[in-house]
Amino acid sequence: MNVALLSVIAAAMFATLFFAYQTVEAERAQRVQVAKTNEILLELRRINRAALNGETGQRGYLITLDRRYLAPYQIGREQIGPSLDRIRALIGDNATPRQTELIDQIDALARAKFDEMAASVELLENGRLLDARRAVLTDEGVETMERLGRAIAEMEDIENEILAERTAEAARSEARVLPLLGALFVLLILAMIGGTRLVGRTARAEAEAAQAAVVSEARDRADLLARELNHRVKNLFAVILAIVQMSARDKPEAKEVTESISQRIRALLTAHEVSQGELDRPVASLRSLVETSLAPYRSSKHPAEIEGPDIMLPAKRVTPLGLVLHELTTNAVKYGAWKNEGTVHVSWTEKDGMVTLVWRESGAELGEIPERKGFGSMLMTSASRQFGGTLERSFTEDGLRVSIELPSGD
Repeated sequence: MNVALLSVIAAAMFATLFFAYQTVEAERAQRVQVAKTNEILLELRRINRAALNGETGQRGYLITLDRRYLAPYQIGREQIGPSLDRIRALIGDNATPRQTELIDQIDALARAKFDEMAASVELLENGRLLDARRAVLTDEGVETMERLGRAIAEMEDIENEILAERTAEAARSEARVLPLLGALFVLLILAMIGGTRLVGRTARAEAEAAQAAVVSEARDRADLLARELNHRVKNLFAVILAIVQMSARDKPEAKEVTESISQRIRALLTAHEVSQGELDRPVASLRSLVETSLAPYRSSKHPAEIEGPDIMLPAKRVTPLGLVLHELTTNAVKYGAWKNEGTVHVSWTEKDGMVTLVWRESGAELGEIPERKGFGSMLMTSASRQFGGTLERSFTEDGLRVSIELPSGD
């Protein structure tokens, strides 16, 4: 049974890694598409602006016969070709039939407009002013500009739709990761519960033994099994952590996402080590869990005040609670009190079988109160449901305040 459960946990971890990799790839594709779309839109605007500037220069020359007005016309004529080549290179082989048709249409209309303007300029150069003005006053040039504008606008709409699809795909990939992490936490807890039951059965066998030597041997065997189970769980953590880090080795743009996942895995490992993998009785010290979570960042520049009675919690509540404390600690370093050398205050009380833990930050000097709830907030809310309690978060100008309530009993 233990082997099967560990196999399920390993499969869940690899599934989480797979979807995390998909999320990284989707976000990378989104960033690439944003850059490409911005370049395409810029080139389309250059073509439109070149046509307008060329027409303005042509009209100015027609009215004033001053050749200086032909400068925008000459510049615009030279910009059309390179901009179209750049758009074709950016779209490449992934162009849809409609995009290919629009590019050819924009090319033909832009060249037709400049050919029409070139004809009127040539008439002026030959002294045929009246003929040039008659050519300009026809509706041909206006219609060409309107068709060019519509083609450019449709091309912009297509690029914006492609970008929106990439953004939606990245959001869907990110949304799949959180449920998988929750399922993984549940499986880890089930694995520790299974190990605890095995230890319990061994302990009952010890109690029934008639001789002290038999009882001692059974106890040693139970401890060995517990250590073996803990060792296997830690190895699974180490394997999944190594795979996450190796996945980002050749992808610098994914470093932020993989580092965030790695930190959360380390938080789970820390909580597991504090609880020592035993779930049948309250074996994990709340004070030890808080101090262990703060230890990697706590220093003279990052002071913390910890106050509360000695409380032993069921280890099955320690794993999700440790994840919440890790999120609060890293947020304090990145955005909260410890970013501005403020102070973190952690206190807790116990009453009527309920533990109330208050996380309060001072000196954060928040410029504005955050309104958006990110992945970390959703993760803490999910974890609070796992330890059977509630979590309330509020912001003041001085910093964050979080109130956590959870049962102290099993």
